[in-house]
Amino acid sequence: MPVRPIRIYGDPVLRQKSRRVGEIDDTVRCLVEDLRETMKAYNGVGLAANQVGVAQRVLVVDVPIDEQQRASHALINPMISKREGSESGEEGCLSIPGIWEDVTRSQRVHVEALDENGRNVVIEAEGYLARALQHEVDHLDGVLFTDRLSALKRQFLRRSLEALARGELPEGSRPQPGGGGDG
Repeated sequence: MPVRPIRIYGDPVLRQKSRRVGEIDDTVRCLVEDLRETMKAYNGVGLAANQVGVAQRVLVVDVPIDEQQRASHALINPMISKREGSESGEEGCLSIPGIWEDVTRSQRVHVEALDENGRNVVIEAEGYLARALQHEVDHLDGVLFTDRLSALKRQFLRRSLEALARGELPEGSRPQPGGGGDG
């Protein structure tokens, strides 16, 4: 499966609300595999389809739970149906290279979706997995983690974000296979 290029802040597809997937077919399964390969190649822990230019409600996550376990999911048409608690944590994004900020999100979430085989999936997540799922579902809704920052923090980042939108990436931050970011 090919590694796809990551779309960068300023690309209009990142602001589109992604379309629901009607039928899970080989095209969707190939997209899931491409997302997994791309996420791994860029050392991400999550990736939404619109980050590779496909405005469909498909995402993948691969989050460490502890030193031996990982939570790896491919979700189609994910919906967060319940949120509990609140916590802040640092986030970055493959589509916003070079910027890392604390974001407040729900501590626990209940997510319902389909997997790449069309089976119903229910995930009760907390901590880092909950954060990654919220980050990726936001992408599918055209919301970036910088939108969740205070107005003052966004103002502070304005020049950096405008530079990204013009294609001016900070030295050494161009997302490349082997780089890093949340997704």
